[in-house]
Amino acid sequence: MTGDFTPDRPALRSWLPGFVALAAIWGSSFLFIKVGVAELHPLHLTLYRVGSGALTLLVVLAVLRDRLPRDPRVWGHLTVIAAFGVALPFTLFGYGEQRVESMLAGIWNATTPLVVLPLAVLVFRTERLTARGAVGLGLGFTGVMVVLGVWQGVGGAHFVGQLMCFGAAACYGLAIPYQKKFIAGSTLSGLSLSAAQLIVAAVQLAIVAPVVAGAPPLPTALSLRVLAAVLALGALGTGLAFVIHLRNIRIVGATTASTVTYLIPVFAVLIGAVVLDERLTWHQPVGALIVLLGVAVSQGLLGPRRRRVAPGAGTPTAPVAEPANR
Repeated sequence: MTGDFTPDRPALRSWLPGFVALAAIWGSSFLFIKVGVAELHPLHLTLYRVGSGALTLLVVLAVLRDRLPRDPRVWGHLTVIAAFGVALPFTLFGYGEQRVESMLAGIWNATTPLVVLPLAVLVFRTERLTARGAVGLGLGFTGVMVVLGVWQGVGGAHFVGQLMCFGAAACYGLAIPYQKKFIAGSTLSGLSLSAAQLIVAAVQLAIVAPVVAGAPPLPTALSLRVLAAVLALGALGTGLAFVIHLRNIRIVGATTASTVTYLIPVFAVLIGAVVLDERLTWHQPVGALIVLLGVAVSQGLLGPRRRRVAPGAGTPTAPVAEPANR
């Protein structure tokens, strides 16, 4: 076996194309949300998105002969994760993109790890706050203030839209440590848990959406442009993307796979600029870079890194995937 194909050093060609494709898929999701909310209420868009994503994963489950969870306690935890990891953030991004550019929503999505850390430390007790983490949080908070442009004053629909996008990222920040605490030890596959999560979220949205936004329009009433955006969000961005993410985790591990978060805003900005002719003011990309720097510091991707334990030298632990949900 050559060095390129060892478990510690997988060949780039075995995972890099999928890694870049995943960043492009999740980065383009903000474009599809922008297109979708032009005709659909954000709740209806999320309902159709989650429904098509659930159907996609159910098909994959059937092909792989996997099964859904059977433990009622798992379904109970998935009810919380579905609400805060799927239904609420997807809808908040929809509301937010009625007021802000798709590329700016992509930037706000990158703040998720900054919310995860304090909740994991203070609420779920799954992490410890180190000096490195505190510095990363400080940098991230500074970046958030720069993105908002607080020196210009706050208020207006644009500011509210940004707060909604940050609220979506905060929902992810709650769902990830909750999942790590209550679901990570499950023997079920990630595919099974994700499919179940989308099913629960679809049921939640099917109950709430008609009450808040009225009956959703029939798919035949949508323009081809919006219908394509909905299918892309669901089948591609919520269904197939997770399959790619799982493959990346298997090949390079959860830590490297999670760094796709750094590429997502790049694709979101590029796609928004090219397709929708959106523009950012100078402080928004500058703030985004500071946020990403803070995330990198808090996650230990900059500075000295811990030495890995050689195979056989200790008890291996399975990595916990922290998906960059979009």
